[in-house]
Amino acid sequence: MNKILHLFIYVGAMLLALSSCKPHIDIQGTTSIPELEDRMLYLRVYKDGNLTVIDSARIVHGKFRFQGDAQDSTVMANLFLGDESIMPVVIEDCPLTITLNDNERCVSGSELNDSLFAFIKRKMSLDLQIADLPHRESQMILEGRDHEEILAELNREAVVLSAQEEELVMGFIKKNMDNVLGPGVFMIVTSSFPYPIMSPSLEQLIALASPHFLADPYVQEFVRLARENMEDLNE
Repeated sequence: MNKILHLFIYVGAMLLALSSCKPHIDIQGTTSIPELEDRMLYLRVYKDGNLTVIDSARIVHGKFRFQGDAQDSTVMANLFLGDESIMPVVIEDCPLTITLNDNERCVSGSELNDSLFAFIKRKMSLDLQIADLPHRESQMILEGRDHEEILAELNREAVVLSAQEEELVMGFIKKNMDNVLGPGVFMIVTSSFPYPIMSPSLEQLIALASPHFLADPYVQEFVRLARENMEDLNE
């Protein structure tokens, strides 16, 4: 009888230990944007072909918090304000902090989030330089420069900046193929496409991809649809 009792106690202790080790979401956030007061924020992850809500929080006095159990210890999520995706978040089994202001949107508290937002900062810098090219064209015209010379110069700059951006993005994905950042940034980049399609750089990326990267559900679905679209275009 004592042996059976000890067995039940042992099993109960094991179950308690397993439940206590379940990954936990603990994210605190702040915002200084008055218009966001009382708005709802949602954490969504890609699952079964959709972005599924895993937690929500209301902004009260410029603060919000996500808490609860997570399905995985580390996962790439998207922070939504209503139906608008505003930033990615790497959810890990550790306390995280979200800063959501006019001039700063970032997540701190882990190396993966630090790496992700350092990458985003570099990419945004290149995006701003590309977006500034039409403004520079107008300025150069007002300075009286020849329009053909202006276009030639700015086209050269656009080609260089675009190549730098592609090298940055592809390099980051290749470096992080075996963690959540690689597939996550791949999803962020390709979700801005009008429809799934394979560029030469994406074909090269997939050809060199690791098994972990290729096993990601979003990557698999994108590649399948992109190759179907390419076949339709070729026909």
